[in-house]
Amino acid sequence: MVASSVPVQRATPGERASATPVLIIAALFGMAHMLTNGQYGFHRDEWQFLSDAQRLDWGFVPYPPLTAALEHLGLKMFGLSLIGLRLFSVLAQMLVIIASGLMARDLGGGRLAQTFTAVAVALSPLPLFWATEFQYSSFDLLWWVLIAWCTIRLLRDDEPRWWMAIGLFAGLGMQTKYSMTFELAGVLVGVLLTDARRYVVNRWFWVGGAIALLIFAPNLAWLIRHDFISYHFLQGIHARDVHQGRADGFLRDQFLLGANLFAAPVWLAGLFVYFKHRHYRMLAWMYVVPVVLFLLARGRFYYTGGAYPMVLAMGAVVSERWLRTLRPTWKYGIASLAFAGVFAVGIYATLRIVPIASSGPLRDFALKNNTDLREEIGWDEIVARVATIRDALPAEQQASLGIVVGNYGEYGAIALLGQRYHLPVPISAVNTGWLRGYPQTPLGTFIVLGSSHERADELFTQCRLAGHTANALGIANEETIDHPDIFVCGPTRKPWSELWKHGPEFG
Repeated sequence: MVASSVPVQRATPGERASATPVLIIAALFGMAHMLTNGQYGFHRDEWQFLSDAQRLDWGFVPYPPLTAALEHLGLKMFGLSLIGLRLFSVLAQMLVIIASGLMARDLGGGRLAQTFTAVAVALSPLPLFWATEFQYSSFDLLWWVLIAWCTIRLLRDDEPRWWMAIGLFAGLGMQTKYSMTFELAGVLVGVLLTDARRYVVNRWFWVGGAIALLIFAPNLAWLIRHDFISYHFLQGIHARDVHQGRADGFLRDQFLLGANLFAAPVWLAGLFVYFKHRHYRMLAWMYVVPVVLFLLARGRFYYTGGAYPMVLAMGAVVSERWLRTLRPTWKYGIASLAFAGVFAVGIYATLRIVPIASSGPLRDFALKNNTDLREEIGWDEIVARVATIRDALPAEQQASLGIVVGNYGEYGAIALLGQRYHLPVPISAVNTGWLRGYPQTPLGTFIVLGSSHERADELFTQCRLAGHTANALGIANEETIDHPDIFVCGPTRKPWSELWKHGPEFG
């Protein structure tokens, strides 16, 4: 490719000042999401974070503690607010956009390269999605990008103290999502297989590692204390994903969904130049190693999303320098086509991903094409229905009532929304609910949801159908399709201590 022969060099002072468009793009991105994030309700996964945020610990069965801690802070600041609690995810993606533009600047890119990088990242499916919900992947993406940015500064300036920042973000990443280990594997391989191996004998390299370990240490201690239950969770979820075909199309989706599809030639050029450029070759391995490892392990496509901003940045820089060698007509024509294509793909992705409208054809299009949006609907109605069933019971049954749920979405919704109806804290053997234990006082009546009639009869006596989990919009989602029935049952067939021995259940 012609662009690969163009040398990468530092930005001039004037080019450094041109980072302003990147800040404007990030601000517009943030405002757009703040205006749309109040639609529908919380996603099933968000209910899990919200319930865990009420009982902070140094770890949870599905994930490390940082995301729940941020959600705890959000609850203190905003209460149960969709826009407020999702603000942290929006800010994380804004920082991803800014850091991506700064990577292009630090690689020598001018205003065009920085702007294209920021726009291409902002209009990529994953940042668009991670800004619509409060998910640990929202922050995992940020740490990957910040590690890449610090690595660029490390290599560009040959300043080994950047290892401290890399260690900081690596530690935060490990406190966010365990897949950070795959990115760190890329960092380590990149160091050992390139000229960056000189840092291994530098004290700042080891200081960075110590910082990462120190930050991760509380969760590591929690894992040891709980027999590495999160590892068993990840094994179970991975087996489920592979069985259900969720890991299929990994390489295809790197192009379709990992980054903006129209920017694929740019990030491919960036990856090629990283390999060709001896000074920055470490970053090529930081892309290739996680992708290959996840491909071999049959991971899901979005696990590698944090690797694309750094290759986009380099691709934009060398493409900008290549465009400068062309005649003005070709230069402006190709640049306009690139931006138009990225915007076209981004608009289509936005219509599918972002909850733009609460009614009408735009809402219908999004709900038809986005299963995650459908999982945000109906939770208030489920909790209200459970309260209605409770209120219809005789007083003596209400006095010894438990609510048993089959998944973490139901657990979180009843734990938080149920407070307004004075519902008891739900009982669950799923994920961290299992660690919280079973009722210590005898209960004679149970409302059971998230279960089949056969399963309810297996665990409880005298089960009868008492209601359904339908929503007013008639939206088909997991609650209405997979387990739409709500039962009222008598006591358990076996003691809770016996039932708990079969847990935990992973979901």
